[in-house]
Amino acid sequence: MPDADREMHEFYRDLEIDTLARTLWGEARGEGTQGMEAVACVILNRVKVAQGAGGKYWWGNNIIQVCQKPYQFSCWNRSDPNFKKLQAVEKTDLNFATALRIARRAVIGALEDTTFGATHYHAAGIEPYWARREKPCAVIGRHIFYHIV
Repeated sequence: MPDADREMHEFYRDLEIDTLARTLWGEARGEGTQGMEAVACVILNRVKVAQGAGGKYWWGNNIIQVCQKPYQFSCWNRSDPNFKKLQAVEKTDLNFATALRIARRAVIGALEDTTFGATHYHAAGIEPYWARREKPCAVIGRHIFYHIV
């Protein structure tokens, strides 16, 4: 791989890791390692679904698109109280450091799917309309996971 291509590949990989880590921190920093890993699995499962659909799916076809799709992961919504915190969090934050480690493992394909293929989740105690007729495939921490495609 020529140097310019390698540099571009590394830049994009680092951007995927950062975006995924910020999403994990914004969505599940209070859920510990297992909870953040589970949210990472949902994102990776959405990417797999998109790739299986020829690289085109409404929620995006790569980690960055999936994470930042409007109204999918609330921490990226500009009106969400976490949005500004998400932009400002530093590697010195212990939960963000954990999220970065998980994101690195996820991006290189070293993260086991503990959600059994989940593509959606929500916090316990909240009943979104899309979950009303669905059967959960996993419960991890305070999040309930579903495989909906």
